Amino acid sequence: MNWLHAVLLGIVEGVTEFLPVSSTGHLNVVEKLLGYEIDSVGMTAFTAVIQVGAIIAAIVYFWKDIVRIASGWIAGLRHTDKRDTPDWTLGWGIILGSIPVAVVGLALRDAIEGSLRNLWVIAAALILWSFVMWLADRHTEGERGMTDVTVRDALIIGCFQALSPVFPGISRSGATISAGLFRGFDRVTATRLSFFMGIPALVAAGGLQAVTAADDIAVTVGWTPTIIATIVSFFVAYASIAWLLKFVSSNTFTAFIVYRVALGLVLVGLMVGGVVTP
Repeated sequence: MNWLHAVLLGIVEGVTEFLPVSSTGHLNVVEKLLGYEIDSVGMTAFTAVIQVGAIIAAIVYFWKDIVRIASGWIAGLRHTDKRDTPDWTLGWGIILGSIPVAVVGLALRDAIEGSLRNLWVIAAALILWSFVMWLADRHTEGERGMTDVTVRDALIIGCFQALSPVFPGISRSGATISAGLFRGFDRVTATRLSFFMGIPALVAAGGLQAVTAADDIAVTVGWTPTIIATIVSFFVAYASIAWLLKFVSSNTFTAFIVYRVALGLVLVGLMVGGVVTP
């Protein structure tokens, strides 16, 4: 991979990782248009590894929140009288809510990294999940805040999150935000929960690929462009996080829903027309 492609893919990852539009779907589409085999071991590993740049941006952005939640959880482990705080509950929620995506990811790893990386799957998931997002955005009152999060809420959000690696195009953030809205959280809280739930999952996925597919990356994509794309994704993702939180504080998710449907239809048109192959 040349450096220009690495920078471009890093930008795509950084912009789309936390927006409910599917970063994996966008990366697969752009990779395909650039002439890469999206279901190859090297490109699959590259796609997972550069997500680490975006997730590090989330860790930096929410560092104070992460330290507070971790401190509250540790305090609860040490002292039983510290277990009635929102941070104790949220800490357990994030831990237990991360289990479903880990189980699904490991159980279906071969399919996720192979046959399911298909533009037809991505197009269908983009369009069909948009309807779920519309229902979540329109039919919830959204009165609950961060202090109202329960372990049950986190487990349900975690189960929704587990759908995203199986069907690229659903979008991890789209799945978790939708779940949060269905649980009655306001849009900002649902979005923040999406970030918190995504940090363990994405760090684990990227770390696993970096370790197990290091040689494949080295002989296919190359580690230099992979590192470049990861660094670019960090800076772009940081700006994307700040923008998204500001946007959802005063807007619905309609713009994202319309964009997802339009992109899905464009992909279908390109494949039917023979411009790109699935």
